[in-house]
Amino acid sequence: MSGKRILYISLGILGLGLGALGAVLPLLPAFPFLMLAAFCFGRSSEKLDRWFKGTKLYRNNLETYVKGQGMTWKTKIRVMITVTLLMLLGFFIMFQRALYIPCGVLGAVWLFHILYFCFGVKNYVIKEEPAK
Repeated sequence: MSGKRILYISLGILGLGLGALGAVLPLLPAFPFLMLAAFCFGRSSEKLDRWFKGTKLYRNNLETYVKGQGMTWKTKIRVMITVTLLMLLGFFIMFQRALYIPCGVLGAVWLFHILYFCFGVKNYVIKEEPAK
């Protein structure tokens, strides 16, 4: 097994573990970590990729996005809140050290992130089954 393949499998397992935690912990988003797992498993092994796409974690969190149908607002908001909190921490640390240009860059990245999730990612509406 090549070193590159081992790296992809390791990162995929790490992403899967953090994504699984994010599925149950309110502040940790599952989506970006599961995207990392999907990417890494897709690059490392066809068998791992098929297995991952068959899991409930994948179907509940990524399937609609990967199919181009978008994300639910609930998922979008969780991702935006978590990234905002992490960027805010970095912003305050840099601001206290008078690093104003990096603060501006981080602010621009944050703004792009919010705009992308609000307007660039389609909204997926969960359709309820009609009652029989």
